[in-house]
Amino acid sequence: QVQLVESGGGLVQAGGSLRLTCTASGRTFSTYIMSWFRQAPGKEREFVAQINWSGSSTDYADSVKGRFTISRDNAKSTVWMQMNSLKPEDTAVYYCAAVRGYSSNSYRYDSQYDYWGRGTQVTVSS
Repeated sequence: QVQLVESGGGLVQAGGSLRLTCTASGRTFSTYIMSWFRQAPGKEREFVAQINWSGSSTDYADSVKGRFTISRDNAKSTVWMQMNSLKPEDTAVYYCAAVRGYSSNSYRYDSQYDYWGRGTQVTVSS
């Protein structure tokens, strides 16, 4: 069992930056694929970024590629997402998700994940 806690959300102006943090409980963090999803009001939850168990492979939604960077530190059981050049359309609740595995394939569907955090709100003003 893994418990995930997100932090780092907030209100920022367009063009600004935020860094989201997801901290996991448990001693098996290094065996999990970690991802960030987001859900804007009135919209379905969507994939944002993924990192494999070792950090050697990442995947990004086209809408954030080149602006967001996902990273992890297994010794700290933590995954981050650096978000730069934020846009009003990035406004959403951001969720951290985990699924056990060593694959570097893309896991872009929320049904593929077993564990979720409660989310952190990101609001980008224009």
